Amino acid sequence: MAVQRNAALRTVPLKLPEGLGRQPAAKGPQLTYRGGPLLAAVEVFAIFWGPPWKQTTGDLIIAIKQFFDFVIASELIDQLAEYSTQAYSIGHGTNRGSIVLEQPAPPASVSDAAIRTLLQDQIKNAAVPQPTPNTLYFVYLPPGVTVEQGGSKSCQDFCGYHDAIGNSIFYGVVPYPDCSGCSSNLSINDALTVTTSHELCEAITDPVPGQGWYDDANGEIGDICAWQTKQLGSYVVQLEWSNKANSCV
Repeated sequence: MAVQRNAALRTVPLKLPEGLGRQPAAKGPQLTYRGGPLLAAVEVFAIFWGPPWKQTTGDLIIAIKQFFDFVIASELIDQLAEYSTQAYSIGHGTNRGSIVLEQPAPPASVSDAAIRTLLQDQIKNAAVPQPTPNTLYFVYLPPGVTVEQGGSKSCQDFCGYHDAIGNSIFYGVVPYPDCSGCSSNLSINDALTVTTSHELCEAITDPVPGQGWYDDANGEIGDICAWQTKQLGSYVVQLEWSNKANSCV
């Protein structure tokens, strides 16, 4: 798992080859609520950063937008209701749309700090919706772009992550899955929906990493079940940990 700015795990780890899997979760995972904010009715906005999204990957934009339309009103969100609190009742969300940012084009290696600056600039310039307590920005990167975050790199250490700027701007980052550790022999579209669903559920239940629902030994709701998948409608998504069922569901 990648080194983090705080102790909380918030990345999608690489899918290791058979026989080289990481250690199973410690016995008896149990997420506990740490008192921070939750995204009760998530409002997703997707940012596709880089010219290739218009030039060669336009169909994927449509597919991801359709996935968000489906998943935020699906049973995947319904199962998160067990993590509701007195202040936050988790339910279906809203797809607030998307934007393709061709300029400035991302460098071949982009830092999390640069992504945070880009996001704040887009908010300041009103190029994206202003953040609400439920807004979750997803930044998708094009082929060939590596992300550096917490001392680690995508496709070497992780496949995606989520974080927060303060306690008010919540975001996820999904690099293009052009390595075996992040595609896991899935199609590009399926690899993207698996990573996206992992980060979506984690951001809803733990938007400020380690301050929502968290397990000190095993991390967030998706970490415990990393790369365990299921078919949901026409999409492949990751299983998520259920305290109620005491398993990945």
